[in-house]
Amino acid sequence: MRVEVVRHEGCPLAAAALDLVRECVHELGIDGVVMELVARYPSPTVLVDGRDVMGVPGDDTPIEACRLDVPTRERVTDALRSASLQDG
Repeated sequence: MRVEVVRHEGCPLAAAALDLVRECVHELGIDGVVMELVARYPSPTVLVDGRDVMGVPGDDTPIEACRLDVPTRERVTDALRSASLQDG
């Protein structure tokens, strides 16, 4: 399973999102590393196996902007559980 937190430089929400994802991975007992990527992308975005945990973004245009739909604990854990079932 590939878990990534994508952010743009200076995103004030990125650190909290990264902590949340690491907590969820730990709580679910998932082995693996949470990757942190800096890119021109709505920030913070959590990707599990390439899928945005908040759903499909409306536009693929590269942009450095803060997300209004910040990833939630429920969405992150649901995505991790789903990916674990597919891997297992």
